[in-house]
Amino acid sequence: GYEVVTSDIRPDYLEILDDGSIDVFFPALHGEFGEDGRLQQILEDKSLLYVGSGPTASRLAFDKMAGKKIFDRAGVATPAAVEFGSGSDISLLEERLRDFPDKYVVKPIRQGSSVGVSIVSTAKEALRAARETFSEFGDCMIEEFVPGTEVTVGILHGEALPIIEVRTQSGFYDYHAKYIDEQTEFLFDTITEADVAANISRAAIDCFNALGCRHFARIDFLLSGEKIAYALEANTIPGFTSHSLLPKAAVKAGLPMSDLCAKIVEAACSSLARRQA
Repeated sequence: GYEVVTSDIRPDYLEILDDGSIDVFFPALHGEFGEDGRLQQILEDKSLLYVGSGPTASRLAFDKMAGKKIFDRAGVATPAAVEFGSGSDISLLEERLRDFPDKYVVKPIRQGSSVGVSIVSTAKEALRAARETFSEFGDCMIEEFVPGTEVTVGILHGEALPIIEVRTQSGFYDYHAKYIDEQTEFLFDTITEADVAANISRAAIDCFNALGCRHFARIDFLLSGEKIAYALEANTIPGFTSHSLLPKAAVKAGLPMSDLCAKIVEAACSSLARRQA
């Protein structure tokens, strides 16, 4: 086993990185600093061994618009979206939104845990919501609403774990559904068509590889009525509690939490050994 210590790392509190007592760092900090590549860059600059994706992949995945562009280049479907910022041309945005269907999803470009996400029914409401989201979170995006089933795929060392369908009371896996609503359901084996399941898993692996992720990640999708898997975003630091989705998928694949964490740490140590060989 491993001796484990926990530390609440912040940009202004990094002492544990310099005391020389830690062999491998296991970042579990969600949101800005933890997931946007800054912490990973600090670890790289200090030549410290850590698990998970590096600075570039973390930054690209945390920036939802950048991630969508990479998904698209990798040949993975993703909902159309426009960026809303301080210099946005409103008339041009209105013109582009006319090509979207009858609902819109407004979300911050750089936030985790579905914070600040709203669904509206008209372009006028979308622009109003975008202004409000921008004032609170900075740059945001207006994305076409794709009706369908929410599914998520954990990736471990480049291989897809079992697909999880997420069913919520509201029909949307927002912050409340993730962390508060105990009626949110996480279901396995609901994608019964083998070719559809294979396509979802392949798309998740393609997203993981295109971003340059390492060790593990979780890719979220919407599966449309036409059985097209639309990639929404990649999570380079998914939850790692016993109730979190990637560990649940690992257990389904026969890998309990302790073995999952050990396998990830061993992979980080192996990569160091290969570099030193």
